[in-house]
Amino acid sequence: MGSGVQHALEQLKTTGVRITPQRHAILTYLMEAMNHPTADDIYRALEPKFPSMSVATVYNNLKMFMEAGMVRELTYGDSSSRFDANVSDHYHVICQQCGKIEDFSYPSLRDVELHAEQATGFKITGLRMELHGFCKSCREKQH
Repeated sequence: MGSGVQHALEQLKTTGVRITPQRHAILTYLMEAMNHPTADDIYRALEPKFPSMSVATVYNNLKMFMEAGMVRELTYGDSSSRFDANVSDHYHVICQQCGKIEDFSYPSLRDVELHAEQATGFKITGLRMELHGFCKSCREKQH
């Protein structure tokens, strides 16, 4: 069990959120799954352990985690949102063929944000950088 999960749960408790076994499982799954799962993915993975859990439960809990600032919703071209429990500064590389998303870290783009603020007068509160291409397995299939 990663210490990240424990830390996240401690954080939630301080905001007065009750940690149910389902919440614990959803958060743990999200933090360990590096593939930015959809709510359906999470539901399917946890259903055997929690037969009473519905997709709606998963969504409601994800919403609650997002409000607590612990989970980010990634909405890309396709209809289904993916969820990311890594809220540190990182960016995404997305495969145009299979839709796989991978994280990569890069020094903060704070200078880009400052430049944007000066040029536009906006107050920048966050950014999302996406790079598009073809993942290794899709490229191998093409040969």
